[in-house]
Amino acid sequence: MKQLLSAEHKTVILVNGIPASGKSTVTQALSQQFGLPSLTLDGIKEPFMAQFPAIDRQLNRQLGCAAYAAIWSVIAAAPANCIWLVDAWFGFQPREQLQVFLQQARVREVLEVWNQVSPELAVSRYARRLEQRKPGHPGEEYLPELAVLAQSARPMSIGPVYTFEQGEEGGDSGALFNWVTHHIASEALVG
Repeated sequence: MKQLLSAEHKTVILVNGIPASGKSTVTQALSQQFGLPSLTLDGIKEPFMAQFPAIDRQLNRQLGCAAYAAIWSVIAAAPANCIWLVDAWFGFQPREQLQVFLQQARVREVLEVWNQVSPELAVSRYARRLEQRKPGHPGEEYLPELAVLAQSARPMSIGPVYTFEQGEEGGDSGALFNWVTHHIASEALVG
């Protein structure tokens, strides 16, 4: 009989991509499909942002760094054998910082879903959401920077990477689910 993960095993699925690349939609789909808990950078950061009357870009970034550290603190305190979905634009921090957090949280397996989006689609999505964004997020002035970022951004590539091609209607969730199923099954059973 196969034995479940060893007592020290933790797995994370990084749902990575630039702002407006579809991370939240992909994270929700994976959470529902596999019954996995998720932690999102904005989900942790935005309640703190609401406590300040005005937030400039620097304070937004500082709160983002604090939320990022909080995510890994939660994962570090979680029981072994957990599989976590982590929704963030990981490129806003150095890759080495992510590796330190993964080590401190005792994560042994890292999967990554890279949300590939064209500059035009990222800018269009971000612009459509400007009025719904919580105060403190960059506004219309961020659109040219986002277009440049969409051209140069890359996955963290610490473990296996699935590139989820984002289109106007999203992407192929079935293929993504199969990929995750394959990797979780191959890691979950030992012996």
